[in-house]
Amino acid sequence: MKLSGIAMLGGAGIVLAGIATAPIAGAAPCSAAGATGTIGSVSTAASQYLAGHPGADQTLSTAISQSPDDARASVRAYFTAHPNEYFDLQGIVAPLKDLRGQCGVSVTPSQLALLLDGI
Repeated sequence: MKLSGIAMLGGAGIVLAGIATAPIAGAAPCSAAGATGTIGSVSTAASQYLAGHPGADQTLSTAISQSPDDARASVRAYFTAHPNEYFDLQGIVAPLKDLRGQCGVSVTPSQLALLLDGI
C-alpha cells in the first residue's frame, strides 16, 4: 500500500485530512481566503474523523513524538492493517490535493501560521 498520498505535516508526520468542500462564497480558490477556507474545512473534518477512529487518532498522536522514521513506520503499519481508514483519509484529504493541483502550491496550517508570525 502506498501511503505517500496522505498529507503529512511536521517532522514526525501528522495526517491532515478533510472532506470535499465547496469554495468559500466569493473567494477564488487560489486566494488566501479560498485556501484558508479549504484548510479550515479539512482541519474540522480531520478532527471529526479522528475522534471517531480512536486507533488512528492514537497512532497519529504517538507519531508526533517519534523520530520521522519511526513515525512513518508506525503510521504505515497502522494503515496497512486498517486499509478502509487509509482510503477514507485519502478521500478526506482530496481538497488539499486539489488546491495544490489547481493553484500550484501546497499550503498547510503550520505554514500559514509561520507567515502570520512574521508580522
